[in-house]
Amino acid sequence: MTCDNVLVIGGSGFVGRHLVAALAAHGKRVTVPTRRRDRAKHLILLPTVDVVEADVRDQKTLKRLVEGRDAVINLAGVLHGPDFTATHVELAQGVVNACHEAGAHRNRPRLLHMSALGADPHGPSAYQRSKGVGEQAVLAADDLEVTVFRPSVIFGPEDKFLNTFFQVARLLPVIFLAGAKARFQPIYVGDVVNAFAVAFDDDGTVGQRYKLCGPTAYTLRELVKYAASFTSDPPFVIGLPNALAQVQALILEALPGKLLTRDNLASMRVDSVCDCPYPVVFGGHPRRMESMVPTYLSPAAHSDPFSAYRQRHR
Repeated sequence: MTCDNVLVIGGSGFVGRHLVAALAAHGKRVTVPTRRRDRAKHLILLPTVDVVEADVRDQKTLKRLVEGRDAVINLAGVLHGPDFTATHVELAQGVVNACHEAGAHRNRPRLLHMSALGADPHGPSAYQRSKGVGEQAVLAADDLEVTVFRPSVIFGPEDKFLNTFFQVARLLPVIFLAGAKARFQPIYVGDVVNAFAVAFDDDGTVGQRYKLCGPTAYTLRELVKYAASFTSDPPFVIGLPNALAQVQALILEALPGKLLTRDNLASMRVDSVCDCPYPVVFGGHPRRMESMVPTYLSPAAHSDPFSAYRQRHR
């Protein structure tokens, strides 16, 4: 199936920005709904992208947006509550319903859904449980052409993962780290974008659920120390025992920005690593963190005023 007219929900977010740019570069017509158009101003100038102000949680609005599309991509996600159910469950079900309604008049659109590694209706965190229920709602629509992606943590230019560790490391001489032993297998945003792009035109991916991980697993302590290594004076990183980690999370979740919450800490009880190789269908091998991160965290990258622009638009 050729998908030339695409609706991207969550297109103004981190992964969305990269995916929309890639789709536009391949001549796809892309519509990105957002509550505030100025939040997606970086997409407005892309030649085949239409940014519209709309509330996708309103079912009538969502139905109107889905009508006439060849494909719908749902990237919507939040890392902190209280909107887990509204974003991961209700919106996912709303997208499925809108696809069904659109299919009453023409061929139903292709549906690509972003879940998460560790998504589980019975998981230890509200985030994982809501992601799991939303994933089930999408896969239950067996009359739709659905593909689900379950990435580990995603890194890349402008991410809120390694960039956050880097910024914190610039400010503190010592980092007291909750969940230091939790394991992750980070995947580069460009490899996630590639997986979505390949799935568009490969009917063999319909009905499949893919785990997406990079080539190497790391502890959270190792990731923080790696991000900190790009600062002029890397801080010490000290892991906290569980009791103190809970206290730290309780304090941080009450502060603006929510660097860490108790729900995030609960999620880290389940390692975010893959038990299978990178899917062959997407071709090649996922890129190593050590080969990509220096392009946007190293001192040389920060001294180049055009580095962020080049990374964003590749």
